[in-house]
Formats: sequence, structure tokens, C-alpha cells
Amino acid sequence: MKFSEFFKSKDTIQLDKKTLVILRWMAIVGQYATIGIVYFIFNFDFPFYFCSVAVLIGATTNIFLQFYIKENQLNNFSSTFFLFYDLLQLSILLYLTGGITNPFTILLIIPAIVSSTFLTLRSTINLSFITIVILIVLTLYHEPLPHSEDFKFYVPNYYLHAIPIAIVIGLIFLTYFGFRFGTESRKRTEALNKLELILAKEHELESIGVQAAAAAHSLGTPLSTITLIVKELEKEIGSNPKYKKDINLLLSQTKRCSDILRNLSQDQLKEDNFLKDIKIEDLLNEIVRSFNEISEKKILLLAQKNKINPQIERTLEITYGLRNFIGNAVKYGDSLVEINLLSNDKITEVRVSDDGPGFSEDIIDVLGEPYIRSKNKVINSKSGLGLGTFIGKTLLERMKAKVEFTKNPKKNGAMVIIRWNTNDLLSI
Repeated sequence: MKFSEFFKSKDTIQLDKKTLVILRWMAIVGQYATIGIVYFIFNFDFPFYFCSVAVLIGATTNIFLQFYIKENQLNNFSSTFFLFYDLLQLSILLYLTGGITNPFTILLIIPAIVSSTFLTLRSTINLSFITIVILIVLTLYHEPLPHSEDFKFYVPNYYLHAIPIAIVIGLIFLTYFGFRFGTESRKRTEALNKLELILAKEHELESIGVQAAAAAHSLGTPLSTITLIVKELEKEIGSNPKYKKDINLLLSQTKRCSDILRNLSQDQLKEDNFLKDIKIEDLLNEIVRSFNEISEKKILLLAQKNKINPQIERTLEITYGLRNFIGNAVKYGDSLVEINLLSNDKITEVRVSDDGPGFSEDIIDVLGEPYIRSKNKVINSKSGLGLGTFIGKTLLERMKAKVEFTKNPKKNGAMVIIRWNTNDLLSI
């Protein structure tokens, strides 16, 4: 992380409005009760009405915050603004009531502590710096707090100057603790959110698996009927060159459909162990050949020479994921699909690019979600970019890959980047 980014404010960090409103009401009620008791009961002669105005202004701002700001979560800037105002208001009250000698001076550290727990490091440092400046000012300049005639109050100079030092030490300690606590809490929250997302994806895949098994069962019979009819047609047509190519294509495609349906209900690789391991370039070649049989578009596999060609486990997840994104490129590309393979001892990367229209700007950031939204339109599986992309991305991520969607820099089409750490790929 760059040094400048460390202090950069992030609007994603938010403070609950209800929490801040409650804290400010507690402070306002406490302030007014304190100055009222000290003025009317203990008969301290200080500018009561000026203090009351300061508290009243604080109450007005809190009413504004509670009823006129609609957001339930305040962003970092708004939260920092209200905490700064609270710090300024309290410093005015302390200036009018004895400055650093006022025992309530310790309350100046509260805004910085709240900031350290909920807001960014930059906000916390800014509020802490302002607090230290206010402490220095209140030590040097303040209105004395008159005591009753029978009470003699004396504070030695060394003690007077030790008070702000002690408060600053407490401020540094508590803000650091609050910052660490807030950071760890946010990390735990993010981890829980990611876990919930993973579980949700697993649930989606489980549901899809049930639907796929039902589809495999339902489609088995009609597919067998189609195969039987095509074979009968083959017998009747014979060696007629006009139709033989089409008949052979129908037979190969129905066989592929049968293989796919069989793989939905059982792992064929458990029966064919000799096919379990394969070099990744050979796997890509197989997929490219299968699409070349059914598409007239040019599909190129480009592998960097003099690089390693790792032998990997032929998992259904990797095979399906790669076929999904290559198939999308073939479907949406105009005439050319390029598959670039880069592999060394650190990374193994597959780039699938086409010369089609490319990804829309308003959906590129949410590609890989099960149901993505383009402006006000929900895109489902029928578009080819919703459920299918979600399944392919999730399956590859389960196999330790990272999937990135971007634009093709050469043809202005789409590009999907699938990247593994080579050691992770070999350990699958």
C-alpha cells in the first residue's frame, strides 16, 4: 500500500446515524444538566446564558441530523463534520467555564475516540490534532471559574500543565486502541460478508445442480429418439455427399449432448482415470476443436513458446468454466476468437478475447453475479451473461482461479482473463 493511500479517506466507511444521534443527545442533556446544577445549586457565577446558547445550537444541529438527513448511514465526511462541530462546541463551553481546570475537559477526547472506531485514519488524525490544539489553547486562555467565597481553589502551575499532557497521552492511547478495534471489527465483518456470499453461491450451485439432474433425466429420452432417427436417416441417405456432412454433424452433436447429460449425473473421470491429468494447452486445444466443428468463426489458440505447460487435473470445474467463456466468445464475436496461454513458474493465465461488441459499461463491474442488472433491466440466463457467466466464474474460483472481465485492447471486443498461481493450479 502506498503511503498516500494509507491516509486516503474512504466513503465506504460509514457511521450509523442512529448511533451518532443518541450519543449527541446524551451529551447535550448532560451538558445542560451540568451547567444548570453548577449555576443554580452550587451558585457558581459563570456566563450561564452564553453556555445555554451553545448547548441549544448543539441541540438544533442534532434535530437537523435526526429528521432532515435521510441516510441511515453517514459517510466519512458527514460523520467527521458533526464530530468536529461537537468538539468545537464543547471547547467553547470549557473556555467559558474554567478551561483546563474544568474536570470535564477529559470529554474532549470522545470525538477522536469515536472517529478511531468508526471512521478513517485520516479523520482520526485530524480530530486528534485539533483536540491537542484546543487543549493548548484552553491551558493558556480561558475564563476563570469563580468559586464560592468559602471555597479556596488553587492549582499549581506544574499540575496545571500536567493535565493537558495526561489528556494527550490518554487521547493517543485510546484512539490507537479504538482504531485497532475498529479495524479488526471491520475485517471480521468483511470476512463474514464474504463467507455469506460464498455460502449463497454454493446454495445457488446446489440448486442449479438439482435442476440440472432433473433436466438430464427429462432430456435423456428425447435425445435418444433424435439419435435413433438420425441413424435411420443415415441409412436411407447412404453416401449422398449433399447430406452426409450434415448427418455426421448431427450425430456428433447428439453424442456430445449425451456426454454432457451423463456428466451431469456422474463424474466420468472416475471411470476414465487415464484422462484425469492433461496439459493445460492440450485441454484448450480440445475445447477449441469442439467449437471449430460447429462454428465457421476463426478460433486461434496462441501459447507462448519456451514457457512451461503445466499438467493439471482434468476437473469438470475447470473444463466447464473454460468452455463457458470460450463459448461466449464464439457466440458474441464477429469473426475472430483468440485464446492466449501464458504460463511460467509464477502464474498461469488464459485470456479469451473476441472482436464482438464487448461488455457494456453499465454491467462490466457486476459480471459474474447470478442475475445482473443493467440500469433498470435485470439480465438473466437467457442473455448468456447472467447465470452462465456466474456458474463459469464460480466453478473456476472454486479451483483457485481469479476471473477478470475487461475490454479487448486490440479489437474493442470482450476479454476474459483467467489467472492462477501456478503452484495453486498444480496442487488441485
